[in-house]
Amino acid sequence: MSLREKLVEHIRENGPMTVADYMAACLYDPEDGYYATRPSIGGAGADFLTAPEASQMFGELIGLWCAHEWDQLGKPAFNLIELGPGRGVLMQDILRATRRVEGFHDSSSIVLVEMSAPLREEQGERVPEAEWAQRLEDAPPGASLIIGNEFLDCLPIRQFLRGEDGWHEKLVGVTEDGRLTFGLSAALPAPESEDEPGVVREIATGLESLIYEIERRLHDAPGRVLLIDYGYVTPEGADTLQALKSHTKIDPIETPGEADLTAHVDFARVAHLARQADLAVYGPVTQGEFLRALGIELRFKALAEANPAHAERLARELHRLISPEQMGALFKVICLSSPNLPPPAGF
Repeated sequence: MSLREKLVEHIRENGPMTVADYMAACLYDPEDGYYATRPSIGGAGADFLTAPEASQMFGELIGLWCAHEWDQLGKPAFNLIELGPGRGVLMQDILRATRRVEGFHDSSSIVLVEMSAPLREEQGERVPEAEWAQRLEDAPPGASLIIGNEFLDCLPIRQFLRGEDGWHEKLVGVTEDGRLTFGLSAALPAPESEDEPGVVREIATGLESLIYEIERRLHDAPGRVLLIDYGYVTPEGADTLQALKSHTKIDPIETPGEADLTAHVDFARVAHLARQADLAVYGPVTQGEFLRALGIELRFKALAEANPAHAERLARELHRLISPEQMGALFKVICLSSPNLPPPAGF
């Protein structure tokens, strides 16, 4: 039975499902979900391209950021944790960039938070020293530096549409001829709102529990969390759910389990929840601002001078990472930190 057939059967037996439940099934179904069946995420031949895959400069600078923050923590033994590490390219670049930082590798325990068996296999080839955890709460305790690049956008979301008669939740149902389709719930009891009809509000259902786990870790032991993703600082009231297949946006309901489903990250909510948890919050800033502050233009110049035959390619990679019309403005960077630590680099 295909995932589509399973979803149709579930909806006919239980009624329409939330967008969050639909996303969770499409991404994480253990047999037919996107991450269970895709051996390649974010690289050549995949459905999308991530920053680490776009240029080695990205991972190198994140590695040097980690080395700087380890120094700020007092150079303890620590966990270097990556959330949703894809093919392992980012961690591979981080470790390569920091191999000459005295004591950094000897002090670190590499932990990759990954549920997908195919991806774990590929990560192990690139980062053989890694250990794995199913969830962040399964990672070892202690001082930690936690990196999440394009992790938050995969958290399932519920969507609510402001209608003329109030708020309606967007749901996934089934037509008479057995097709999946989007629809709306009846009007929901909700407080008065200044939002106009047509406005969409999105809530990432797993964000609070993630921040709670980060709160627990960063209050138990010193550490920082660096989160990089596409999203907004102020919600714009639009539907941001999208499906990517072969680098092309398709209808999110079209091929369940065969396309990557994501939504823009509400960085204001991330910051609000973190401050409520008594964590220090830095940013969000744009990815372009962050990488420039870390010295990406100097790194590009050094690489181009050392490898003149690759200068044009490196220039294209730099443009992709920091240009406002590419990843430089849409992608944001935020750092959540244990209290009473010096400000982190890049902010």
